[in-house]
Amino acid sequence: MSRTPALPPRKLRIVVVNTIVPDGGEHDAALAVQVMRGNALRIGLLESGYDIVASLPADIYLPERIAQLQPDMIIIDAESDARDVLEHIVIATRDERRPIVLFTEDDTTTSMDAAMAAGVSAYIVAGLQSERIKPVLNVALARFRQEQKLLAELSETRHKLAERKVIDRAKGILMTHHRLTEDQAYQKLRSMAMNKNLKLAEIAQRILDVEDLLG
Repeated sequence: MSRTPALPPRKLRIVVVNTIVPDGGEHDAALAVQVMRGNALRIGLLESGYDIVASLPADIYLPERIAQLQPDMIIIDAESDARDVLEHIVIATRDERRPIVLFTEDDTTTSMDAAMAAGVSAYIVAGLQSERIKPVLNVALARFRQEQKLLAELSETRHKLAERKVIDRAKGILMTHHRLTEDQAYQKLRSMAMNKNLKLAEIAQRILDVEDLLG
């Protein structure tokens, strides 16, 4: 019996964001430095097998372009302060989180703290050498996935706690109106949920809604 060969892993789709836009003025020198840094970044990404889908300027259209391209990861190449571009990227990834890696020469604590608070997965100072790209991105991906897992677990815990409160309130209403013990009220809730083919929290919420309507 022949086996279907496994498909090769999909390349990570990356958008690179450059923080310096050529204007023919004082940014020319900084732009030249960023071009050199950008070449090293591009070489490292291509040698590591990543797919660079776009290189974008850090302008007001950045959120829209990221939404259109749907990259797996965003890399910011920033010579210094990147607060403006971080604001654009936070907007762009607000509804759909993505790992963000920031390469910069800014080693100030305040900038680092602001970047991490904004959702940056890896803040790399003076580390834009092509041979370092792959291990840095691997660590950033692992950290991002772990954070997303923890956030999902936290959300699930909060959801279960909220459901527990709804069920407890519904039990209290049944205990008061029908002179039931707590166990009897719980069993009644379960029976009602089964008869209606609903979850326990859903039938409990219906009881609360009716109570509110009746005042």
